[in-house]
Amino acid sequence: MAVENTQARIGKTVVIRGEVKGSEDLIVDGRVEGTVSLSESRLTIGPNANVAADLSAKDVLIQGQVRGNVFASGRVELRSGCVVEGDIRALRLAVEDNAVFRGKVDLTQAVSKGPDGTNTPQGGGIF
Repeated sequence: MAVENTQARIGKTVVIRGEVKGSEDLIVDGRVEGTVSLSESRLTIGPNANVAADLSAKDVLIQGQVRGNVFASGRVELRSGCVVEGDIRALRLAVEDNAVFRGKVDLTQAVSKGPDGTNTPQGGGIF
């Protein structure tokens, strides 16, 4: 029997308070308060999600609401209809029309783990 490579999912009615860590892709459609850390994985914040957390992942796709800082070693995508309140630090950033963003953007050449477990920039500047 073949093992299907699916993403983990936090459903619409699920509420998590605390720290979420993992090494697989994750889709959040519910409410998360605290921190989400997926160092080598993709994090998707679905259109029904309401997140009050700092997010750290390889790639982050945001379709819902996020209040917190976003750190990505790869790409951050803000889709139409999303609302983000917080700073973004990433290698690349894509923003669609009708996405709402309040915060600062730091597009760095490379992002690596700092001593406190958060992503820190290696070169680049604040725009």
